Amino acid sequence: MEPLIELRGVNKHYGTLHVLRDINLTVGRGEVVVVIGPSGSGKSTLCRIINRLETVESGTITLAGRNLPAEGKELARLRAEVGMVFQAFNLFGHKTVLANVMLAPLKVRGQKKDKAQARALDLLERVGLADQAAKYPAQLSGGQQQRVAIARALAMDPEALLFDEPTSALDPEMISEVLEVMRQLAQEGMTMVVVTHEMGFARSAANRVVFMAEGQIVEDRTPEEFFTAPESDRAKDFLSKILKH
Repeated sequence: MEPLIELRGVNKHYGTLHVLRDINLTVGRGEVVVVIGPSGSGKSTLCRIINRLETVESGTITLAGRNLPAEGKELARLRAEVGMVFQAFNLFGHKTVLANVMLAPLKVRGQKKDKAQARALDLLERVGLADQAAKYPAQLSGGQQQRVAIARALAMDPEALLFDEPTSALDPEMISEVLEVMRQLAQEGMTMVVVTHEMGFARSAANRVVFMAEGQIVEDRTPEEFFTAPESDRAKDFLSKILKH
């Protein structure tokens, strides 16, 4: 499988806290990698450094073989290839759902308005929200807002999508509607890195499960291997607590 995202020897500190320790990770094109682990293990930071929302002190991050620069236009261009879906939707409250999805293609890609609008409507249809295009984010449920956020990320035609705990702010009945959209994307071959607590999604949609603890990747295996026979005591302990509930 052709590597799309590669991290080599990546380290990250917040002050004296060593949040990422010598991270090595390769995500192949079309692969779905789910990152799990206890709180404070570095999962969200890992997700955020992949498109340089956080800087790193050492190591390299490449996208399709190109080094991610620290700043400037080249970073903006590369960042446009990696869509991000956050825990807290981050939609613009003063813009309609349709305008939210059209914004980046208009501003960043310089698309013509009619093309951007047609594409945005297609994407809203894809996430089951074509009938909500004229509404504002505050008029939608949390699950609907998160599906708009996914459509917005897809509007840039990214090479990969990063999801940082996309369902953790949602009520239980809304989680499944968001995970269903993510499952469809996985089936269509979208490259995805997903930080989540949703073990069912990890089992059913991931090609690989990356288990992190204390800033390190402890296991990187298929879901079948990880969930049926975890190798590390740390993972066994984590799973015994999670799967009891």
